[in-house]
Amino acid sequence: MKKVLVIILGMIASWTNAQQIDPLLQTSGDQLAQVAWVDSIYNSMSLQEKVGQLFMVDVFSQDPKSKTDKVKDLIANYHLGGIIFSKGGPYRQAKLNNELQAASKIPLLVGMDAEWGLAMRLDSTYAFPWNMTLGAIQNDSLIQAVGRRIGEHSKRMGVHINFAPVVDINTNPKNPIIGNRSFGESAANVTDKASAFFRGMQDAGVLANAKHFPGHGDTDTDSHKTLPTIGFDKARLDSLELSPYKRLIREGIASVMVAHLNVPALETKDGYPSSISTNIVTNLLKGELGFNGLIFTDALNMKGASNFSEPGEIDLAAFMAGNDILLISEDVPKAHARIIAAYRAGDISEERLALSVKKILKAKYWVGLNNYEPVAEANLFEDLNTPKDDALNELLLEKAMTLVKNDSAVLPIKDLKKQRIAYVNFGDDSGATFYEQLKAYTKVDWVKANSLEQLLTKLKRYDKVVIGFHKSNENPWKSYKMADNEVVWLYEIARQNKVILSVFTSPYALLDLDTLANFEAVLVAYQNSDVAQQLAAQAIFGARGINGRLPVGVNEAYPADEGLDTKAIGRLQYGTAASVGLDPKLLKKIDTLTRNGVWAGMMPGAQVLVARKGKVVYQRSFGYHTPDKKRRVKNDDIYDLASLTKILATLPMVMKLYDRGVINMDTEIQELLPDWSRSNKATISLQRMLTHTGRLTAWIPFYLQTLDTVMDGPSELYYSKVPNDTFSLQVAKELYMRKDYRDTIYEAIKESELRSRKGYKYSDLPFYILRKYLEEFYGNPLEDIVQRDIYEPLGANLTGYKPLERFSADRIPPTEDDYYFRMQAVQGFVHDQGAAMLGGVSGHAGLFANANDVAKIMQMYLWQGTYGETQFFKPETLEAFNTCYFCENDVRRGVGFDKPQLGDVGPTCGCVSMTSFGHSGFTGTFTWADPEEEIVYVFLSNRTYPTADNRMLISSDLRSRIQQAIYDAIIR
Repeated sequence: MKKVLVIILGMIASWTNAQQIDPLLQTSGDQLAQVAWVDSIYNSMSLQEKVGQLFMVDVFSQDPKSKTDKVKDLIANYHLGGIIFSKGGPYRQAKLNNELQAASKIPLLVGMDAEWGLAMRLDSTYAFPWNMTLGAIQNDSLIQAVGRRIGEHSKRMGVHINFAPVVDINTNPKNPIIGNRSFGESAANVTDKASAFFRGMQDAGVLANAKHFPGHGDTDTDSHKTLPTIGFDKARLDSLELSPYKRLIREGIASVMVAHLNVPALETKDGYPSSISTNIVTNLLKGELGFNGLIFTDALNMKGASNFSEPGEIDLAAFMAGNDILLISEDVPKAHARIIAAYRAGDISEERLALSVKKILKAKYWVGLNNYEPVAEANLFEDLNTPKDDALNELLLEKAMTLVKNDSAVLPIKDLKKQRIAYVNFGDDSGATFYEQLKAYTKVDWVKANSLEQLLTKLKRYDKVVIGFHKSNENPWKSYKMADNEVVWLYEIARQNKVILSVFTSPYALLDLDTLANFEAVLVAYQNSDVAQQLAAQAIFGARGINGRLPVGVNEAYPADEGLDTKAIGRLQYGTAASVGLDPKLLKKIDTLTRNGVWAGMMPGAQVLVARKGKVVYQRSFGYHTPDKKRRVKNDDIYDLASLTKILATLPMVMKLYDRGVINMDTEIQELLPDWSRSNKATISLQRMLTHTGRLTAWIPFYLQTLDTVMDGPSELYYSKVPNDTFSLQVAKELYMRKDYRDTIYEAIKESELRSRKGYKYSDLPFYILRKYLEEFYGNPLEDIVQRDIYEPLGANLTGYKPLERFSADRIPPTEDDYYFRMQAVQGFVHDQGAAMLGGVSGHAGLFANANDVAKIMQMYLWQGTYGETQFFKPETLEAFNTCYFCENDVRRGVGFDKPQLGDVGPTCGCVSMTSFGHSGFTGTFTWADPEEEIVYVFLSNRTYPTADNRMLISSDLRSRIQQAIYDAIIR
């Protein structure tokens, strides 16, 4: 038994060592098959075919047929071992790949430069963050995840080797070719990231490649154009540049690319490129470092190599130096002939040729070319652009964000009350995406000026200035530099204002600033993509935490690996559906349903929003303000919310008083309004009122008593076209009501008959009563109270009563062509007649907002009364109001909140949990929150325009069908 154990342990040790020595060796169960296949292919090949395996030529799928046919000729006549695809498109490449593979006797090893994804070379494919961005991330499992995903994309495209990761340590900010392609300036961080990346990619079945050996990070010239010199001694190279290779080789990276560099410490010949140096390729890489995987030259058409010798000669020299694959030879026929001549002359032994060719064949077996299958073109675009990719990209960019400076913990911005915030853009891009996301949290003004003096004058009125420095996100080589005048302007603004500087480019941009002392906060987002801009805005307002670290130093005060942390403070995030377990493809059904609703005339237009787990993942606007299609609906347009006012204005104020113990469920109307103590409503409790079981009549058409039946319109007894001390309650455009009529309305409610039957009857009257109570309790108008205590702390800056006092009418879809009361189109004034007669403010109607602001309030409810670290009321209070107290009597209502139907018919799709709650509004509005699925749904429309007789939205059950589509999209 002991002897058997020794044998088994010896086999395990032998296999482990083999993996370290030969990264191309298959797992033990498949090694024999691999060796047999390699030997069989090799033994069947002619000398010309063997030599042909050493060449990998470039091909562009965007090239005309005349050029791609030349590659086919090379395959047929010179038996190429592989091709490296460059620029083009995925479908074109898939088709060309299959054609080229069909032309080859032995399947081709296909390579690509896809360092940050296939998008490095192909249109219509995915671009993940650059390495410099990834270098800021603290969780290396995320780097492994992106490596795997890029590997999966590559494999789907029929690509077998991705020339990544770049393991150059970028210690020189002036490096023109590496820069953002490097994980940073720290050897440890670069090694950790490269290790995670390559393991993820090779786990996906794609060969990884460490480049550019022996290290291209500390150069200020580009080897594509000349031969850069690395002038450090062997000790420095060994401790820094070579450090990543040592570990990656131990861990089994499949291949290494040798750069065209002049390295005097490693090669004594003056100006001799590393790619053709036996000392560097064979003695160092293969000998000292023990690497037995595939060795590639960098492209032999680069000036760092091609300037050195004639085509063909450089290829032979590279092979003699120890390289296995000659990448992008300038002249394959000449190089092919030159190597064969050297073989026949005895300069190249059979053993040497076999070593490289068999390694290439082993690699082909490793990637499955022993069972080659063409690239399937069906669903190619969808497979290369998935929701999974969007979710991963979002997470990577979030975790990379780095807070360099944060004086007095200015970030995240917590208190939104009375904050005056400006946005100023610098750089190549407007930063419109950044600005729009900033506005999602509170009021932010985009300040522009033609001169510094003008700009400083405009900015004097602001408490904080957010400056976005935006540079091109097209590729990692684009300039990150600040212009001289931008530096001057930045300093001058920072002298006057509190500045939050957000950098959407390489952190090296901060090198242009002599000091960061005058800036309150400096945030580096690394890239200028839409996602990066959105995430930076979210971080500024605390929706996302920040925990990235600088991959490179930006000055002595802020070296590499520095960064400050912030925690999320509980505000809505904005991101991808897949990241919260929703299928975005299924969510697209909302598009179809809503567009069909607009097309069918259910409403002129609409806003629809879906949030899950605190993240808005769907926010779209449809149609127009009016059927004449003159103005499209936008996300920041403001709708009349109608009865949503009940739960978005009145109810939270009532809940705050309940939370303080001022009132309780048994508080009676006579306690709220003592002068009602002798009315028939005196003993109706708060709970009975808000569950609509207090026997109150449904509504009172107050306006009917104020019409002139002869003139068929508002009576001059009650209305005036111009305001004055008597007629001060604005009802509509150029229509003002007597202010004393408010008392008449409340007296009518007080004296109204109670229904004889007990039980449920929905009524607006409780919210008239509560408006009166709240104003008397606080001593201020309801619109001011709720603005101060709810909307300002939430950052719901588009929400409020009387919207025309703050916004232009063209942002507010009209609600009706009123031909029976106001005799005009109602736009910017509350649609509800009773609320209008109270000057536009009531407890049951009068509130205006967009879907995003509604979602903030509903999310505050889902978070049990807390939002942005402000506790509006305790969780127990929400539970008390979100309880169905009379379900056993078939009354589904909570206290103020509507609840799901108890039978087949009701306000929801029937797919929501019984703990869910919400409300609907007469004008075509609806919102619902589900604590169990953590879903907020908002639907806003003006279905009442041009006429409230249009009930198609209601009869079609469109809002519930959209809700069903949301729940159908949950990934179970």
